[in-house]
Amino acid sequence: MEIELSIVMPCLNEAETITSCIEKAKSFLYKNKINGEIIIGDNGSVDGSQKLAIDAGAQVVTVNEKGYGNATREAIKNAKGKYIITADTDDSHDLLGLMPFLEKLRQGNDLVMGNRFKGEKIPEAMSFLHRYIGNPILSGIGNVFFKTKVGDFHCGLRGMTTEAYKKMDLRTSGMEFASEIVVKASLNKLKIAEVPTTVYPSGRSRKPHLRSFPDGWRHLRFLLLYSPKWLFLLPGIFIMILGLFVTIILLYKDQVDMKWLPLSIFGIIVGFQFCLFYALTKIYAINHRIVPKPENYSGLFKFINLEKGLTFGSLVFVLGVFGIFYSYLNCEVVLEQLKISMISSALLAVGVQIILFSFFFSVLGLGDKS
Repeated sequence: MEIELSIVMPCLNEAETITSCIEKAKSFLYKNKINGEIIIGDNGSVDGSQKLAIDAGAQVVTVNEKGYGNATREAIKNAKGKYIITADTDDSHDLLGLMPFLEKLRQGNDLVMGNRFKGEKIPEAMSFLHRYIGNPILSGIGNVFFKTKVGDFHCGLRGMTTEAYKKMDLRTSGMEFASEIVVKASLNKLKIAEVPTTVYPSGRSRKPHLRSFPDGWRHLRFLLLYSPKWLFLLPGIFIMILGLFVTIILLYKDQVDMKWLPLSIFGIIVGFQFCLFYALTKIYAINHRIVPKPENYSGLFKFINLEKGLTFGSLVFVLGVFGIFYSYLNCEVVLEQLKISMISSALLAVGVQIILFSFFFSVLGLGDKS
């Protein structure tokens, strides 16, 4: 019979809880008459977890590359189900309550996220730091950056179609894998749903693999790197406009206020460079399949090419050179000479940036095969 559901669980030294998790998953499949399989991605356990999993009736996939993401991805490679549900092997997830996930998948959703904040709240199940600070902040940032409405970005209990999983082209190796699933689903315009789920206190006696601050930083870093608009473009536009605004005001001020002019011009140049970094980062990400390729991507290199960039950059640079000579040859007042020469210096810097950007932009464009 065709397998409908693959329940996938990464594992690293979970001898205390893995049998319980597999038995609950088997019970769910049996009681709901679902043709399914249970796959364990073992990440190098040395406590006998592998044998316990096999004895309990699960398929065990050995994963040599360390990391939560690596273990989950390798296990999914062996999945044969139409749908996939991932869970942890610490006995904290409600493996008997997977039906809402499967129903949402059957209804046509591509990704179904569990929301621990909408389920039953068990005080010992989640620390104060995770429940009220870490998860809400990171989930909020993710929703703003990627225009999602997911209340719990990091719930390990989630379901997806095999077809959607292939579209997402997941690559991260560690705990940020949880964020990557939501981000890639959003970037690929997949249909995302959410269901309440209850998280229980972990059944293990040892310390968890999750490290609050290092792994929290990995999630935040991932969100920033996958959203160059928020990392580069928006801050760049803000800094550039602020620098331009202050510069215009200072040009009408006397000599006392001129001490702020270098700083405002610096803001214009740095803000402009932020915007250039946004463009280069976006192209790099598209060429390396980190983010999906837009429909008009190839047309971008026809509209913006090396020749146009060199021409425009050279014009800006020449304008700066002209300004420098004009300030030294025609300005008798030192204050006026200072204003013009500083603005001209900014034009020189921007012109050079545009020229260099044009070369780099064209090199990245060579990666477009369409």
